[in-house]
Amino acid sequence: MTKQEFNDQIEGRNSVIELLENGRDINKIFIAEGEKHGSINKIISMARARKILINEVSKTKLDQMAQTANHQGVIAIVPPFDYCEVDDIIEEAKKKNEKPFILILDGIEDPHNLGSIIRTAETAGVHGIIIPKRRAVSVNSTVSKVSAGAVEYMKIARVNNINETIKYLKDNDIWVYGADMDATKYYNQEDYKGAIAIVIGSEGFGISRLVKENCDFLIKIPMKGKINSLNASVSAGIIMYEVVKQRM
Repeated sequence: MTKQEFNDQIEGRNSVIELLENGRDINKIFIAEGEKHGSINKIISMARARKILINEVSKTKLDQMAQTANHQGVIAIVPPFDYCEVDDIIEEAKKKNEKPFILILDGIEDPHNLGSIIRTAETAGVHGIIIPKRRAVSVNSTVSKVSAGAVEYMKIARVNNINETIKYLKDNDIWVYGADMDATKYYNQEDYKGAIAIVIGSEGFGISRLVKENCDFLIKIPMKGKINSLNASVSAGIIMYEVVKQRM
């Protein structure tokens, strides 16, 4: 039993409780021997109620399986993340009788950034997130743990081509805004009350040239210090909550 055998796993007590509470499929749960206290008892009780197999293993074995630094004595093995289609995101907005609010991530490679973005997006009422299949991080155990369980409530589409997807969104009357430090307008000078998608670029290079050209508008965040860029998840959070502010 090695960590390579279990690539689709969720680690940490809160994340596993979120899985159990929302009814997500779980193949089995591994718990460290001697960890039958506190929230672990809640996990065991919920798992037994759903007839999910529970395996007690040594802490050393759990450490070997873990893909994150802090599994907190519990790892759940799950089927691969269930990505949705772009149309499912648009439909989600329609079901809520809201204008689409979509996030497009162009090449985010750090799972901690992706997890943080998903967590903020869920609290901000984003209807869905679009990520590319290549040259970007996918949803994994680290992403799930950093998102604090928010990944279980967020629609995420994984697409072959970001530019083709942007064109598709525009054909569906969704305005696309790209975050770019060379933009001439600040993020809070635009109107986000309609159907929108916000593009956030990669940690080191921002949004790619073609993606930038396909955006309807480019926006930037004011920089007052000597550092001229922000962490991708921080940039995303600032812009997302401007949307929230305008739509309240």
